Amino acid sequence: MPTLVPPMLATSGALPGGSGWGYEFKWDGVRAIAYVADGVRLLSRNDRDVTRAYPELGELAELLAGRRAVLDGEIVALDANDRPSFSALQHRMHVRAPSAALVAKTPVRLYLFDLLHLDGRDLTPRPYAERRTALEELALSGQSVDTPPHWTGDAGRDLATAAADLGLEGVVAKQLGSPYEPGRRSPAWVKVPLNDTIEVIVGGYKPGAGRRAGTIGSLLLGMYDPHRKLTYIGHVGTGFTQTVLRDLQERLNPLRRADSPFDSPVPREHARHAVWVDPVLVGDVTFRSWTADRRLRHPSWKGLRSDRDPAEIRLQR
Repeated sequence: MPTLVPPMLATSGALPGGSGWGYEFKWDGVRAIAYVADGVRLLSRNDRDVTRAYPELGELAELLAGRRAVLDGEIVALDANDRPSFSALQHRMHVRAPSAALVAKTPVRLYLFDLLHLDGRDLTPRPYAERRTALEELALSGQSVDTPPHWTGDAGRDLATAAADLGLEGVVAKQLGSPYEPGRRSPAWVKVPLNDTIEVIVGGYKPGAGRRAGTIGSLLLGMYDPHRKLTYIGHVGTGFTQTVLRDLQERLNPLRRADSPFDSPVPREHARHAVWVDPVLVGDVTFRSWTADRRLRHPSWKGLRSDRDPAEIRLQR
């Protein structure tokens, strides 16, 4: 049993077609590698141990019935329509040791999509199609764990249409003959989101006015450029609930600083009354497009990501 297998990452791109690809739904959650041997250990995408945060996922050891395995998957929380909801997951992903009441109120599920090791055998060099078959043969499905289906052939376009109809995040295409490449962002996996979503760094905020007086009006966002300079990419003032605003305020208050963390200029109208913070919080925003000067057009806040390191958030030119 390996102690660490960094997750393989997908590239963004257009939906590929042809007989050499398999297709899965893209789930709106947080990535997790599960190590099962005398219990379950869960590591996030940035190798943080999040086992205690999701006690219900200990069911995976019961389903494997004594077998030892390393599996790749996504932790999700479902909304009232049984669709993965990143907003719902926010109630769990920042709580290290949730109470029984919180687990009951906001349960999570682990959607498994790859099998990396099984009973001492390393499957990462084997083709994706073979690993997927081995995963499905384990029949891992329970109250908190499931193995969603995948499709092959010419199913990609139909699956993308189905994802849109179901309100899901998108589709991931995987080359059937590709090995699992730990820690690498590989063209063998292609993610095709239905909406543009990007990870951003919070570098400050503008105080709110009117109904938001006393709290946050908008967040000032950045990404690191190729020279490791924090570049301002815009601000976001929509997508917040009152609960989210209170939580953000509590997290940002201890991070206040006197000067701007951005290495590029922030427009005067946003910098004038800004409250600057250390750039350590990462979040997701959806947006319509980029402007010519590399600013986000019509962004909307989705939520914080405790599974991402700010150093990983890079601005692509």
